[in-house]
Amino acid sequence: MSIKNDKQNLNRWRLILGSFAENNLELDTKYAEIDSTLGFLYDREYSSESGYADFENDKKDRGGRGKSNLTVPAWVSKVKKLFPKKTVEIMQTQALEKYKLTEMITDENILKEMEPNMELLKNVLTFKDMMNGNVKKLAYNIVRKVVEDIKKKMESDIKKVFYGKKLPNSTTQNKIFKNLDIKKTIRNNLKNYNITDKTIFVDKLYFNQNIKKYNPWHIIILIDESGSMLDSVIYSSIMASIFSNLPYLSIKLVIFDTSIVDLSDYVKDPIDVLFKVQLGGGTDISLALEYAKKITTVPDKTIVLLISDLYDYNYKHMYKSANDIIESRSKLFVLPALDYNANASYDKEAAKQFAKMGAKVAAITPDELSKWISNLIS
Repeated sequence: MSIKNDKQNLNRWRLILGSFAENNLELDTKYAEIDSTLGFLYDREYSSESGYADFENDKKDRGGRGKSNLTVPAWVSKVKKLFPKKTVEIMQTQALEKYKLTEMITDENILKEMEPNMELLKNVLTFKDMMNGNVKKLAYNIVRKVVEDIKKKMESDIKKVFYGKKLPNSTTQNKIFKNLDIKKTIRNNLKNYNITDKTIFVDKLYFNQNIKKYNPWHIIILIDESGSMLDSVIYSSIMASIFSNLPYLSIKLVIFDTSIVDLSDYVKDPIDVLFKVQLGGGTDISLALEYAKKITTVPDKTIVLLISDLYDYNYKHMYKSANDIIESRSKLFVLPALDYNANASYDKEAAKQFAKMGAKVAAITPDELSKWISNLIS
């Protein structure tokens, strides 16, 4: 190994070990800025709150770097300059969630420097009540950007499911060549046939559409807004907005804890929905299921999506309400998680009971849910 590579590896070990190793591993000047930036965040592990009350004094005695003269705004800027995007996202998330630097999303100037991503979106929604008017407006724009990025991916996945079949004998606004109905176009333009040169002048084209017109299926989406469900709340809200633009689906969107909030009037804009969510609190699933029963008008054409970790204080009432929905001939889908990881922490015994009743129960991705619904209504 060359001396240069050996020195570089020693510097890297020094950055990993932190200021405790500074007496034994000398740090090159060009790594000092990285060291200072890392120390500003991770030296908090050794604060008095963590049981290391003498750490700061000890560092002063040793001539250590301390937490440098960085402020939160300066730190955010330096992190973006010094580290790759993925690392920036991880450090921002740890600063907010582990070290509680909520100043990062309640200060307008700092928030402008933050990297928009899913983790920032979740933190904005968690701490939105701590924001003043100007900051909340900025946060709203960040949420919109992240949501629109997620929505593009979800729309692509959902359209692959719902727009896969070309059904004849119907018209469409999707006027592309592969949907051209040649027979109908010729038949309806025969009046323009020219006997002399044996040609047809086509004054109107007719197209097949990709999706059959249905009597609308009614989907009632019940979203548990407890803190553990935040990922599912985000994806559910976005999916509801996509579904609401499909002509053969009628969407009702309801969030619940120990009370009910019907957000069906806002379903087309998931950002409005997300800013109305109040994370945390208790859970009354039977109340949500009873509300679904109340607003169901055509049971045979209704799908109830219950998105919840299934932890409840009155399981007897919850099971009865669920059974009533199934016996009315509505379809009940129970989703302990709805996101692209499909990982969930939920009451597995309750999930088994729902499955025994005849409900479909699974932690799934949005495109898998789309397939479920597409197969059911087609």
